[in-house]
Amino acid sequence: MQFRIADSFQNSLRRLAAQEQKAVKETVYDLQTDPGAPGLQFHRIDKSKDPNFWSMRVSRDIRIIVHKTDDSFLLCYVDHHDDAYAWAERRKIETHPKTGAAQIVEVRERVQEIIVHRPVVVAAPEAPKPAPRALFSAVSDDELLDYGVPPEWLADVRAATEDSIFDLAEHLPREAAEALLDLAVGEKPVVPPPIPATVSPFEHPDAQRRFRVLENIDELKQALEFPWDQWTVFLHPSQRQVVEQRFNGPARVTGSAGTGKTVVALHRAANILKREPQAKLLLTTFSLPLANALEKKLAILTGEASSVVHRVTILPFRGVASDLFTLAVGYHPKAASDDQVRGALKTASDEVGLTGFTLRFLVSEWLNLVDAWQVSTLDEYQNVPRIGRKARLGAKQREKLWPVFVRARQVLEGQGVLTWPAIFAKVTAHFATKKEKPFTHAIVDEAQDLGVPELRMLAAITLDQPDALFFAGDIGQRIFNEAFSWKAVGVDIRGRSRTLKVNYRTSHQIRQAADRLMPKTQQDADGDVQDRRGAVSVFNGPEPEVGIFPSPENETDGVAAWIKTVVEAGVEPSEIGIFVRSKDQLIRARAAVRAAGHTQLELSERHEAPEGRIAIGAMHLAKGLEYKAIAVMACDDDILPLRERLEAVADEAELEEAFETERQLFYVACTRARDRLLVSGTSPASAFLADFGRGAD
Repeated sequence: MQFRIADSFQNSLRRLAAQEQKAVKETVYDLQTDPGAPGLQFHRIDKSKDPNFWSMRVSRDIRIIVHKTDDSFLLCYVDHHDDAYAWAERRKIETHPKTGAAQIVEVRERVQEIIVHRPVVVAAPEAPKPAPRALFSAVSDDELLDYGVPPEWLADVRAATEDSIFDLAEHLPREAAEALLDLAVGEKPVVPPPIPATVSPFEHPDAQRRFRVLENIDELKQALEFPWDQWTVFLHPSQRQVVEQRFNGPARVTGSAGTGKTVVALHRAANILKREPQAKLLLTTFSLPLANALEKKLAILTGEASSVVHRVTILPFRGVASDLFTLAVGYHPKAASDDQVRGALKTASDEVGLTGFTLRFLVSEWLNLVDAWQVSTLDEYQNVPRIGRKARLGAKQREKLWPVFVRARQVLEGQGVLTWPAIFAKVTAHFATKKEKPFTHAIVDEAQDLGVPELRMLAAITLDQPDALFFAGDIGQRIFNEAFSWKAVGVDIRGRSRTLKVNYRTSHQIRQAADRLMPKTQQDADGDVQDRRGAVSVFNGPEPEVGIFPSPENETDGVAAWIKTVVEAGVEPSEIGIFVRSKDQLIRARAAVRAAGHTQLELSERHEAPEGRIAIGAMHLAKGLEYKAIAVMACDDDILPLRERLEAVADEAELEEAFETERQLFYVACTRARDRLLVSGTSPASAFLADFGRGAD
């Protein structure tokens, strides 16, 4: 007998109180262990249009809705008695006549309209407004069926307007809702190929996004213990395709924030570890907190005690380089600080007697070109590609600059330190010519923040074989390194890049506002295009709020009031994040949290449990995190973009790059929010708010 679970069951389970959830899990374990146990109490739901819906008693008031046939149990929903029965009476499970996918379909005639009674206001008559345009009047019924629209909903779909489309989408199977949202914005949805009649409707790719067969009690425990991490159980067909695809070279998955790039990376890692017993896999990203988060999530997929754990290494880029450097040369590297690098360049410039170039320019040229590419000779410096560098230098200018960089290296060597690019380079040189590599595969999350040294190292420490290198990232979230040609480094992903379009983390309203900050298409240095058009979110939420206040004190009061409102709406303090541009503005975040009557958790490289605290931190620490509600504070005109960042650019030509990076940082912070977003600042506010949806005052 097959035992299945639906995503609607997990959605409803997480809404119950902790003790109620515990009782539900115990009942479900008993059901899978012995479906015929006499203590299990089933009652048929007489008013349901689906004769296979049954209620299973958990306690005096909690009921599980089970779809029960002779050869299967499907956990569908759980709630208090009346609400559980009402859910089952309004739904049925059927196979779509066109796509062949199993669907949970709301019964059309039992979907009740909610009428909101408003006070009647007598006013002067207005000119009649034109009736809203039906969005899908030109789409045939046959085509709508191709997209998975249930037959009984065709009339409603054909009558849908811009005002009603989002409410309607919430009543439809997800594949149908996504297709309609694509059509509404002018995109052409992809029609999944039909499955053979011999294949179970539950094995259709669209069905697998909402139903999963649980083979044993361990899989059931994972599904029930991690209800928030539904991606570990249910994958969208576009995600599953990238997870399972075999590539004949380095490959990448892209997509805007919230589209599940990390999900794909983790599933690919789990699949490789399971299917290849000899695989030695590296899972890496740019920071320690993100690496720790990846480790926890991979454990959910593979199991804490799984035999694959010893075959996977999970570290940030620098952690990988440090360990392999030690392995190669026998001692730990001592990394130069930013101040040491700056001091070495100043010393070298003074000794050489360089004129005509600022220290800012020297630091920028060193960080982004000379040290990043580990340029070692004047000839290499004359010929290194300057992609991403706005300043153009002639041969004589480079010849004049080169002695400064040579001397700066000598100064750093005299101090017994190496820059991080130099550490990466030594690891690269050690393993580049070796047949045996530390890893058979490397999977990289947040790959847009890879620099030249990191990418070179990854290519050198991984076997040269199909599927060995896989990258997940979003060009629009690059905030640390200048763009460069991956092909020039020897990693060519052209033709093996896939883009995800379905947003799972962020509501439609927040995604739509944040997307205004970004261009519709972006191109990397190798000409690969990431297209943001056609992205859709799978759920709705409140519109983002923008507050521009006359003073920081007024902003404190406004954000504190917002926090109180969010908590009163049922959001836990640990599910709230507050981000500011840099640590200098954290004082404003702390004040807002205190004024709301809560305590804060200041984010850092350390791992610390939230324990009921509201997270606060600089925007760059938001990478890879998500919260139900987020406030982005201190978006003042002289803070976002950060004045110090703009003043640090080498020349006027680099201002555009700095502005865009600041914009992308703001985008990253805003898109960490799932349901609620507040953007605030003092007048005059950041010019970025004009693109976000509110002009600067």
